[in-house]
Amino acid sequence: MERVIVEREFDVPVDLEELVERARRNALCYELRNVTHVRTIVSNDGRRMICEYDAPDAESVREANDLAGVPYLRVWTARRIG
Repeated sequence: MERVIVEREFDVPVDLEELVERARRNALCYELRNVTHVRTIVSNDGRRMICEYDAPDAESVREANDLAGVPYLRVWTARRIG
């Protein structure tokens, strides 16, 4: 499995309760692509977000997000240091 990073930006601050509900509704889209959510980090102004996933590859994460209708700026693989 790869660690995959997803970068997102929003025109208006994200509603955290809505974000949690959307994640619950879209869980099957990620499951179908063997993508597991690790963590989400939201900027203090609520307009930028980084999501980390474990997945077979970056393309699986792109496909899961596309299937769920969740927009993203970039999707890339990474490795943890330290």
